[in-house]
Amino acid sequence: MGKRLLVVSAQLSHCRTVLRLFDDPAMFVYTKQYGLGTEEEDIFIRCLSVLSNMADQLYYPCEHIAWAADAKVLQVDATRWWTLSTALWVLSLLLGVIRSLWTALKLRQKLWNPTGAFTSQLPRSKRRAMEARMWSEVLTLLSNLADLANAVHWLPQGVLWAGHFPPWLVGLMGTISSLLSMYQAARAGGTAEADSSR
Repeated sequence: MGKRLLVVSAQLSHCRTVLRLFDDPAMFVYTKQYGLGTEEEDIFIRCLSVLSNMADQLYYPCEHIAWAADAKVLQVDATRWWTLSTALWVLSLLLGVIRSLWTALKLRQKLWNPTGAFTSQLPRSKRRAMEARMWSEVLTLLSNLADLANAVHWLPQGVLWAGHFPPWLVGLMGTISSLLSMYQAARAGGTAEADSSR
């Protein structure tokens, strides 16, 4: 079972790597539009997002070079570029975990008062929207944690738990992350479709 999960995870990971070859323009446009996040109300989230965007912007070309080296398109040391891209991935995931946790906790504070009851002042539609966003952040948090566990595992040995995961656990973490990402994408698509039909 562990080997099967690892195969599924590896194939999904390879698919995502190839698809990310086309993500550079979109990532650049997003980073440029976000800028320093002046429209973000929470300065802590703004700082996390700017750092995360920088890590992601550097991650993409590093991963592309590593992929090209594995495919024998470029004659460079693939291991060095995979290590660099993985380190940037770890940084981006760690920032993402902190951002999702912070956002989810902030939303929870707005939704529930100190006694644990719903905040009655909020309109029902706004409360539902905040609940949906909070659970979206929780799912993102779980997905990032699963990816972070694997990302650290793929770093050079000697860094935390790098290289210590058994194959079944690597496959399980990767599969969980992929399934959560696909669920969120499908959920977001369904929400957008429902909004457009109103």
